[in-house]
Amino acid sequence: MNANILLMLVIIPLVAAILILAIRRLSEIIALLATGSMLIIAIALFRQNLTYSLSLPWAGFGIEFIFRLYHFSAFILLAITAFAFLIVLYSCSFMHGKNYVNQFYSYLLISAAMANGAVLADNFVLLLFFWEGLLVTLFGLIAIGGKEAFRTATKMFIIVGVSDLCLMIGIGLVWYLTGTLTISKITVPLNTLGCTAFILLMIGAISKGGSMPFHSWIPDAAVDAPLPFMAFLPASLEKLLGIYLLARITLDMFKLTTGSWLSILLMTIGAITILLAVMMALIQKDYKKLLSYHAISQVGYMILGIGTCLPIGIIGGLFHMINNALYKSCLFLTAGSVEKQTGTTDLNKLGGLWSKMPVTAVCFLITAASISGVPPFNGFFSKEMIYDAAMERHPIFYIAALLGSFLTAASFLKLGHAAFFGKRNQENENTKEASLPMLIPMVIIAAICVLFGLYHRSAVGTFLTPILTEQFVEHDASVLLVTLTAIVLILAVIHHIIGTEIHGGGVKAADHIHHAPVLGGIYDKAEKRLFDPYEIGLKIVNVISKILSFMDKAVDWIYNSMTVNSAYAASDTIKNLNTGNYSLYIIWSLAGGVIVLIMMLKGFGS
Repeated sequence: MNANILLMLVIIPLVAAILILAIRRLSEIIALLATGSMLIIAIALFRQNLTYSLSLPWAGFGIEFIFRLYHFSAFILLAITAFAFLIVLYSCSFMHGKNYVNQFYSYLLISAAMANGAVLADNFVLLLFFWEGLLVTLFGLIAIGGKEAFRTATKMFIIVGVSDLCLMIGIGLVWYLTGTLTISKITVPLNTLGCTAFILLMIGAISKGGSMPFHSWIPDAAVDAPLPFMAFLPASLEKLLGIYLLARITLDMFKLTTGSWLSILLMTIGAITILLAVMMALIQKDYKKLLSYHAISQVGYMILGIGTCLPIGIIGGLFHMINNALYKSCLFLTAGSVEKQTGTTDLNKLGGLWSKMPVTAVCFLITAASISGVPPFNGFFSKEMIYDAAMERHPIFYIAALLGSFLTAASFLKLGHAAFFGKRNQENENTKEASLPMLIPMVIIAAICVLFGLYHRSAVGTFLTPILTEQFVEHDASVLLVTLTAIVLILAVIHHIIGTEIHGGGVKAADHIHHAPVLGGIYDKAEKRLFDPYEIGLKIVNVISKILSFMDKAVDWIYNSMTVNSAYAASDTIKNLNTGNYSLYIIWSLAGGVIVLIMMLKGFGS
């Protein structure tokens, strides 16, 4: 196969996006044909299992248009194109009758093109070109969501833009240290500048993945943006891109080891992201917002696994990356089905949808069990790999990950109970199952979650093991760790049952945690956005702007008021002193002469 076929993964979606905007008809068909074509190409490239390189002259100064395909990038491309096709198929029904449908499909296709280009790019400047292009389409996809969506889009643009600035500076440092921008040729020493470059590149990667503290736009987008956006970007595509870049800089460019303090930094970020995000997810009473916090929390497991710098942890983190993209996108699709059929995702207005939407409910149960780490679904096996590596590095990281699993299971028990079981809201009596184009992607993804669990060894061996340069030895999960996982899941069920009995409903099952003496105050502050880095940054900027405004006004007052008024006052004083009295003038002259004489004598004395 000619290496030029790599260009088609960018050209096809871009041309399709332009056609959709120009024709304004048949947008669904064009989008399906484009994403289907991309998927076919990606499957063919992955099956060949060959390395391709495409190099074209571009900008000079060592900046070339270089695409490189190898096993890891081929796997990510396969995932991106598969999700793009399934999300477009789902959107054919979900977006019917919505506003800005053409813009939605156009932005989605351009996003796919930018993502494909970023994965294939083997030159850092080319990577930035596609990376920043994705930032623009993200803004557009959020902004078309509704009245408040523009504010959320702006928030996303600023947060991700700042992290991308860090990425740019990191790339500049790498160029300074290595003299090349070709990613596959870069090996950076972990000296002071090298560590600084790693941290800056890491910020760009984990921000794209949705990690804390670059996360706060995601829950807002869950409410404001079109739902397929959440299933495609924060749930799947951005995780794939962010973790892909993190894995490349960790494994290939900087070659982190277990003895590096950067490894501890990554694991710490991962553990904090797991716990803080899942704590926020637990108290949510909106279907989409609860899922959005889990989209943040789950990336913590990936960062933790890769940060261990152990083969089992790295493979576990990458396996969790694809597993999370699967079950999280499907969970958002179930939320979209519920929203489409009932008109709401408010858990207080749902309930008893199991009998009305059985296929959606089954897909939810499978993917909720997957994200909670219930065997034999895929999430169980990727989490156990991460647990194994975390325990080997230090028990504190294992405890954080295990506690995250307890809270994840507790929040999905609450969500499932509130939405699909319990007492049905009278407003939903006439609710029907979602349409076939919406069900097919959910069923396919849920089935893959089952298959990746039952055949996890084959999935790991086919997709992930070839990524590691060192040998990966497959081994069974520790009996002790599996037992502890089972205990935690059982405790989550008991917690939910007790919480439901105490508070009288599934939606309130975690209220005793929400309103606990110490946690209640913290939660109140968090819900008021007092811990939101973006809001904190706005307040700091506001204070600085007020200080600068005061200084500006002070300078204006000095030049426009004080100086002018002083000149007028001095002029009036001198004018008043000129009375025409010659005796007074003689006294002034003598006084002036004395002063001059004194100054001259002082000059001679020195």
